[in-house]
Amino acid sequence: IVEMAKRFGVGQKVHEITESAMNGEIDFDESLKQRVSLLKGMPESLLNEILSEIKLTDGVEKFIQTVKSLGYKTAIISGGFNFFANSFKEKLQIDYAFANELEITNGKLSGKVKGSIVNAEKKAMLLELLAQQENINLEQVVAIGDGANDLEMLSKAGLGIAFHAKDIVKKTAKQHMSHGPMTSILYFLGISEELES
Repeated sequence: IVEMAKRFGVGQKVHEITESAMNGEIDFDESLKQRVSLLKGMPESLLNEILSEIKLTDGVEKFIQTVKSLGYKTAIISGGFNFFANSFKEKLQIDYAFANELEITNGKLSGKVKGSIVNAEKKAMLLELLAQQENINLEQVVAIGDGANDLEMLSKAGLGIAFHAKDIVKKTAKQHMSHGPMTSILYFLGISEELES
């Protein structure tokens, strides 16, 4: 959303609301509605431009390939938008993706979110539902997040890892990593370098 806002000339306003939400200072639902409303009238075509410029987190492709080769199911549960989540789901061959749906009318963003908002509670609920669907115990679930709206999800999982996270998340999560590529998380999972290569 920060990149979308920059393109649409409302970057600073959206950045301020985003920081407050990520640090847990304002309600996520309200902050998302406020930020999306600032994008009203933005052409849908800009979404593809932004998508082409997004840099993946260092090591994410290797991380996903490695855990999938070991039989893990993978999911994106994002407070962002389906347009991007579904694209990364396809690119990285992730099993599930859940995010917010932008309302688009006549090729432009309406400034509204369709359906229910993927907030902290919804993330935790989706994590539980996925565990049920895959017939696994929550103790077997690994969740990785960086924002305040990830805390409930991280606490539900058997292993919740704050990765390059905001201060409030690092303080609250049982495990956190602030350095290195995403493949570093493999060591938390007891996966050695031999399996990575």
